[in-house]
Amino acid sequence: MAKVPAAAVAASGLLGGYGVARWTGKRPLGGVALAAAGSLAAYEWNRQAGARAAVGLTAAYVAAFAGSHPLAKKIGAWPAVFAVAGGVAAASWAVTRRSA
Repeated sequence: MAKVPAAAVAASGLLGGYGVARWTGKRPLGGVALAAAGSLAAYEWNRQAGARAAVGLTAAYVAAFAGSHPLAKKIGAWPAVFAVAGGVAAASWAVTRRSA
């Protein structure tokens, strides 16, 4: 099985969670997508860089989700989601690249 980087999983979770919520009109369904990808990313972060890194990156993932809401009022919904997804992906890559 091909290995998908945790950075890609986390960014996809933020983008996919918003996309699912927007296109289905059901915010809880988007939350399920967001949580599923976040859980998989956290597992990979823990495996690749340890528990401390996983906790920090999971906190960044949740903060990015929360921060995208006020940011969306300033720059628009999709640009905000892309911005925070990119930030989480960059943080994930920076933390896990040494141990990969």
